[in-house]
Amino acid sequence: MDSRQAILSRIRTSLKVDAGDTERAAVVAKRLAERPPGIIPKRGQLPPAERLALFIAMAEKYNATTERLSTLEALPQSVAEYLKQRNLPAAIRIGADARLTSLPWHSAGALDIRHSASDGNDLVAVSHAFGGIAETGTLCVLSGPDNPVTLNFLPDHHIVVVEAAAIVGDMESVWANLRKADEETMPRTVNMITGPSRSADIEQTLLLGAHGPRALHIIIVGTPA
Repeated sequence: MDSRQAILSRIRTSLKVDAGDTERAAVVAKRLAERPPGIIPKRGQLPPAERLALFIAMAEKYNATTERLSTLEALPQSVAEYLKQRNLPAAIRIGADARLTSLPWHSAGALDIRHSASDGNDLVAVSHAFGGIAETGTLCVLSGPDNPVTLNFLPDHHIVVVEAAAIVGDMESVWANLRKADEETMPRTVNMITGPSRSADIEQTLLLGAHGPRALHIIIVGTPA
């Protein structure tokens, strides 16, 4: 008997059940299959337009900036304008996300586009979020070569693109959508991002960029569903 089986055996003994307890096994299997939701606050349970407005309000409350675009094709020019307004170099880092790499970046002028994970020397990164949570203004960003985790934490400025239709009312809905998107393979990491990195540990003074980007710019594309 290996250590895992030994631990499980002790648990069964303490619960006074045996390994062949099919009734308990059926209860567990049913719960895993049905995934019953817990109590969900009504805060984010709003019509699409109001849900989007709440997301924007909450994101800005936590020091993020937001922008609306009608189409994803307008993103290169929007990113170029962001860099210009903040006097940043015309250089960004993106992953292998086809929704980003296929865009007409040449239309934004002489923009240096670097690919793959950040090496810690990038000022600006652009990522694509899986979804957003209206009740907290939170972004859900998945790990992988499409959107490397390092882009979420190393650059000073993080620009995140999210479809308006992917903004839901609550965290439970984001997880439900993720399971629907791929029942077999889950990402290794799911980052929930609410505003830029900040801390008030020292003398209760708010400091942006304490553990990650000091600026988070959210670009919302399209209309809410």
